[in-house]
Amino acid sequence: DFLLLWKQAHSYPLFHLLMEIDSYMFSCVNQTAVREELEDETRRLCDVRPFLPVLKLVTRNCDPGEKLDSKIGVLIGKGLHEFDALQDPEVKEFRSKMRRISEEKLLSLVGLSWLDWLKHSYPPEQEPSIPENFQDKLYGGNLVVRPLGSGNSCRKGVSPNINPVKLNELAIRKRLTIHGKEEEVDPYDYVLQISGRLEYIFGDHPLIQFQYIRKCVMNRTLPHLTLVECCSIKKMCEQEMIAIEKIISKKNFQPALMFLSKYSWHVFGYFSVTPLLQVHVRAGLFHGTELLCKPIVSAEIFGRSEHVWNETLEFEINVCDLPRMARLCFAVYAVMDKMKTKKSTKTINPSKYQTIRKHYPVAWVNTMVFDFKGQLKSGDFLLHSWTSFPDELEEMLNPMGTVRTNPYTENATALHIKFQEYSKLPIYYPPFDKGRGGKKFYIELKEIMERDPLTQLCENEMDLIWTLRYDCRENFPQSLPKLLLSIKWNKLEDVAQLQALLQIWSKLPPREALELLDFNYPDQYVREYAVGCLKQMSDEELSQYLLQLVQVLKYEPFLDCALSRFLVERALANRRIGQMLFWHLRSEVHIPAVSVQFGVILEAYCRGSIAHMKVLSKQVEALNKLKTLNSLIKLNAMKQSKAKGKDAMHTCLKQNAYREALSDLQSPLNPSVILSELYVEKCKYMDSKMKPLWIVYNNKMFGGDLLGIIFKNGDDLRQDMLTLQILRLMDLLWKEAGLDLRMLPYGCLATGDHSGLIEAVSASETIADIQLNSSNVAAAAAFNKDALLNWLKEYNLGDDLDRAIEEFTLSCAGYCVATYVLGIGDRHSDNIMVRKNGQLFHIDFGHILGNFKSKFGIKRERVPFILTYDFIHVIQQGKTGNTEKFGRFRQCCEDAYLILRRHGNLFITLFALMLTAGLPELTSVKDIQYLKDSLALGKSEEEALKQFKQKFDEALRESWTTKVNWMAHTVRKDYRS
Repeated sequence: DFLLLWKQAHSYPLFHLLMEIDSYMFSCVNQTAVREELEDETRRLCDVRPFLPVLKLVTRNCDPGEKLDSKIGVLIGKGLHEFDALQDPEVKEFRSKMRRISEEKLLSLVGLSWLDWLKHSYPPEQEPSIPENFQDKLYGGNLVVRPLGSGNSCRKGVSPNINPVKLNELAIRKRLTIHGKEEEVDPYDYVLQISGRLEYIFGDHPLIQFQYIRKCVMNRTLPHLTLVECCSIKKMCEQEMIAIEKIISKKNFQPALMFLSKYSWHVFGYFSVTPLLQVHVRAGLFHGTELLCKPIVSAEIFGRSEHVWNETLEFEINVCDLPRMARLCFAVYAVMDKMKTKKSTKTINPSKYQTIRKHYPVAWVNTMVFDFKGQLKSGDFLLHSWTSFPDELEEMLNPMGTVRTNPYTENATALHIKFQEYSKLPIYYPPFDKGRGGKKFYIELKEIMERDPLTQLCENEMDLIWTLRYDCRENFPQSLPKLLLSIKWNKLEDVAQLQALLQIWSKLPPREALELLDFNYPDQYVREYAVGCLKQMSDEELSQYLLQLVQVLKYEPFLDCALSRFLVERALANRRIGQMLFWHLRSEVHIPAVSVQFGVILEAYCRGSIAHMKVLSKQVEALNKLKTLNSLIKLNAMKQSKAKGKDAMHTCLKQNAYREALSDLQSPLNPSVILSELYVEKCKYMDSKMKPLWIVYNNKMFGGDLLGIIFKNGDDLRQDMLTLQILRLMDLLWKEAGLDLRMLPYGCLATGDHSGLIEAVSASETIADIQLNSSNVAAAAAFNKDALLNWLKEYNLGDDLDRAIEEFTLSCAGYCVATYVLGIGDRHSDNIMVRKNGQLFHIDFGHILGNFKSKFGIKRERVPFILTYDFIHVIQQGKTGNTEKFGRFRQCCEDAYLILRRHGNLFITLFALMLTAGLPELTSVKDIQYLKDSLALGKSEEEALKQFKQKFDEALRESWTTKVNWMAHTVRKDYRS
């Protein structure tokens, strides 16, 4: 205790030299090797978790910059001093550049109006497209809402196309009618808040475009909204502005200076860039600063056999043979226009490059510089990269490698190259070859372009694509990935042609541009083009693909790339994107290969989101508490009964330290959801091996219902996260085509090394529990076809039952198609659940892409997807001969399948982009072949539909095998309980 230590210090002879007690505090090194200053002296040591049982007394740090660095290090789980210790110029330069971007963003927040601040901090979730069938879900064409707050309570039908301000006005008018006249109120001084959530509805968009309102309409539920005065929003805004101003007001906050990189490879010279140009080179092989080899000219190389040391080696080398792996790029920065002037030297702006190249193909070069980055660090100069290398070097290039360089640079052997000076040798730019193909090639080209990304191109096809590249640009702009696979990267002229072509190629839709971030396309200019296409994404669309975009950061050859800048900038502009990016990066920051890359991006985000750091720190602390609790439960699980273990869990959760850490925080799964008050009596842990924690919250004070989250420690949730993301995408694609199959892709988030959170879906039970509760004999439960329908009848009466059966029918169709396409295995009755409103959904996606479980070499699951007779019994409303309902269900399945087929390339791309994640069932391109087969890509739509119909019939015919498996599972479950 600090006070006891201070009291003891009174007895020391030099006590009078100490400052006031408030000038000191403890510091320690925590479990993540980060030096942490313990400003909050009320924290318990078990919460601090020092690496060693040692606390150091230090003078309170008054430097806000150092305090911020310490907080960022604790938050991201990696001390910033580790980046400083690397002494890596690339890391230093990237951090400097990102710091400048982050601090500029921080400065831009100062002075924002409360409304602009609200748009940044809590952006409304919207969907631009309006579903075709939403009118059928309205009440007489109107949307019924119930705004609450400020003593107002009303329930009124309004048009779904009015904007939020108009709804504010109606609510205020209703309040005046009930409570009498007050002073005049401006509807613009209010915003609508979704009850129980940190989510607001405001702006000029129609109500039906807000996701929450649309969800209520489609579910036929009443939206619960609260009318909030802007003064409460202003107060929240002002609190954040104070925190920001504390940082920027200090003198140490100033724009970071550009750091000029110094690399050991520097090549100077004057020569013409023609493919077979030979340059006389002097080179030396060094170990540290010690020269190891003697000079020798290239003509002598083949006649010498003895070793020579401490001299410089001389040889001829073709410019086109310079290895691309060394990242050697030409930066031409002083150009003399021979056709206009022969005396003056002009500095050329990069934006004028194409004009110069087109009209003046011959130019004089005064100086050329190579460096690792291919970038010139000062001045306004012309920048161009010639990336040419032999095929054998291409095979050696590992596009899935990390951005880290050799850490042992002091002792590493290095080859230093210096070109001799040549004067006034011209650069000849390759001409633009605009070869065109006739009509006879059009059909062949079209057939090639329609193939899926997994199909290999033969040599003749690649030659045809490259020859007709301008036809591809005009008629098949989506063919760019295949064009890039067709180029001969060892031909200098072809590379130059491609780079020029990229500048005039029309922007691809973001979904198609994602493929260009795969490891097949490591070229810097290609990846910059792809990111330029991604900038068209809305925040909602970016959220959909953020998981893959974080993974492909691993393919980037440099820290400073277009993709990392794009992600940081979009995250700083939208806090919801920021939270998702934070957790996707932090969950893998422990992996050595990406630790530095992900760590510096996390640092950049934190520096630009000072206010958000407090929210994220609360989430990190809560997860640490849950991890500690889970470890205690695992430790005691073998020693005590389930009942005693549950009591011990409740005792632990009732402690102040746990209550404070786990209460009043924004959910990592969704920042709009507030986890307010622990409902300890409802909390429990599950029986599976890793003892997942089921944590329940009572949100009544916020106007919400009970909320549940599941914490898992010991399981890798990234595969579940990927599968649920794809299910969410399938739902989106179906809705875009006018088909709502009532999917329920619940929240799932990996937050660390084999740990994470899962959203607990309320009012739902597993098929196993429904069947087991309806039968006295466990072995017979799986064969009770009436159990499921009777369970739905118990919770739904009259018209509600018809709606529940409709929900079941649509959702069952969606999951039948989705589980078949994705090859989801281990579909026992505890992995399929049903909500009380009839909505069916699947959980636990540990086996995907056809990796089905087997026992004694025999596959447990012998059906393409789960479609049992008790499911059909519900779909047919309990009537055996109701073929009309079953026929509609089958048609829904077929329509859904054909819609997914049309987006087959997108699914293949998303899985390919996840190859670097290291998921156990997604390790190579061969694993993705399952998708190509299940979607019947390469076949006509008629052939594909015929294949799916056969699979549907097979699922029906072999459904008895599913029931046998379910029976065995139910018996085992009943025995264990």
